[in-house]
Amino acid sequence: MLAPARFDWIGLDIDNAGKIDARPHRADTMPLPLIYHDDYSPEFPADHRFPMDKFRLLRDHLVDSGLTTDAALLRPQICPNDILALAHDRGYIERYMNGELSREDQRRLGLPWSEALARRTVRAVGGSLLCAEQALQHGIACHLAGGTHHAHYDHPAGFCIFNDLAVISHYLLEAGRVQRVLIFDCDVHQGDGTARILHDTPEAVTVSLHCEQNFPARKAQSDWDIPLPRGMDDSAYLKVVEDALNYLLPLYQPDLVLYDAGVDVHQDDALGYLRLTDAGLAARDEHVLRQCLGRDIPVMGVIGGGYSKDRQALARRHGILHHSAARVMGCSQ
Repeated sequence: MLAPARFDWIGLDIDNAGKIDARPHRADTMPLPLIYHDDYSPEFPADHRFPMDKFRLLRDHLVDSGLTTDAALLRPQICPNDILALAHDRGYIERYMNGELSREDQRRLGLPWSEALARRTVRAVGGSLLCAEQALQHGIACHLAGGTHHAHYDHPAGFCIFNDLAVISHYLLEAGRVQRVLIFDCDVHQGDGTARILHDTPEAVTVSLHCEQNFPARKAQSDWDIPLPRGMDDSAYLKVVEDALNYLLPLYQPDLVLYDAGVDVHQDDALGYLRLTDAGLAARDEHVLRQCLGRDIPVMGVIGGGYSKDRQALARRHGILHHSAARVMGCSQ
């Protein structure tokens, strides 16, 4: 078990007896906690397939739309190597942070290495951890990044370097903060790295709703894989989400849900093959969040995948999660 002091870097509420207050507060007592850092969009090749500027544009969209202010956003610290190592090989952590990935690993990752990107990577994992802490305190919280579910124990893949969902799960479980977490991954691609890292951790339940004929070609085995056919529209997709939650939440009764709200299920996404609209995304996000809060289960949202040459439209699409969360939380917008 980790000592309570290990939590000090993200400022959890620890009483004088060393016990952590894990009770979710009522969601209508404060504004929606939103986590962001200026490190999230480092300088990056403009023509690269991965839209690195979407995180900054998402922040701008949420501020411009009146959902939040820049000053209200919570800034995370960098995730320490000891916490990354709960889900990743230490040798791999050092190779990546030092810019020493093999050519094969660099190919699997698909992102050019830089010191700024390495800093962004560990900062974003810290952001997801802070988001989990905020969700446990307040019932709901959202990150303006996260969902790096293709990262494996000892290598990167699919634009993902370190797996924030797996890191959170191991960290909170080993600390005794939660007894069970449920990862509800609605990215269009299977969360293969998450499934493999957490395969032998029964207290972390992995659920992946993904397009069957899409990356990765070789699927992992999640606890619950829900493969979807190409071309699925709003109504059919929402029925699957509703049925899955109605069955899985009462079955497992998790202490925290990690919700990967990937928008690459959208009909205009460059790397997805489903047909959801903006309205469908909003209905999905609200349904997931309401199902969790309605059962007194804290829930945190990460943005997951989303790919488009129209970066402004992509930022607005990702922002559907945060606006939906604010509606569910009862905040003024």
